[in-house]
Amino acid sequence: MNIKKDTLRFLQDLKRNNNREWFNNNKNKYISANENFVQFVQSLINEVAKFDDSVAGIDAKYCVFRIYRDIRFSKNKLPYKTNFGATLMGKHNNCGIAGYYVHIEPGDSFLAGGVHMTEPRNLDAIRERISAKGKEFLSIINGRTFKNNFMIHGEKLVRVPPEFHNNDPMGDFLKYKQLTIIHAVKDKDIVSEGFVKYCSKIFKAMVPFNSFVNKSLISPA
Repeated sequence: MNIKKDTLRFLQDLKRNNNREWFNNNKNKYISANENFVQFVQSLINEVAKFDDSVAGIDAKYCVFRIYRDIRFSKNKLPYKTNFGATLMGKHNNCGIAGYYVHIEPGDSFLAGGVHMTEPRNLDAIRERISAKGKEFLSIINGRTFKNNFMIHGEKLVRVPPEFHNNDPMGDFLKYKQLTIIHAVKDKDIVSEGFVKYCSKIFKAMVPFNSFVNKSLISPA
């Protein structure tokens, strides 16, 4: 199932009309766009399951994020997100596990892996593994496939965390508070016939990075 042009058009219109009145008057367009995205995610799950059986059998409906924003503690009171997003987390579906994320937003779409928000103990475990197995980590992020497809993204501390030596060779990576890898996607690619397979190919290229992170959290080596 491909992403339809009408789905992108709905998100563009929503960005210009982010209010409840417009949304309620165009609820049928939202339902159609959301159904299209859910079907796309299900097709993507089926493709990813060919190389990562941990996602086999996942129901896309439980992977897709709600479009309604939680505005209770936010200065931004716009009621709706202007993107569709979904996380494929596999059998280890708990906070902090590295998985696959697809973000569809006209002009700002991307695919992501790694961890965005994780518990402090998980972040500590990831940092410890990076410090202890620096050569392995560097071989992943310096590989041609990684460099051609991804950039590391995340907030960073000013200094190396105090539990590590200031001169740790991996110090710059130990500063990350999130460790996410990002692959930007163009609008024209999103609505192309082969977008599901395109996403699957990019997600497959994430496997070494995700595996390195998850070994810290699931089955430490």
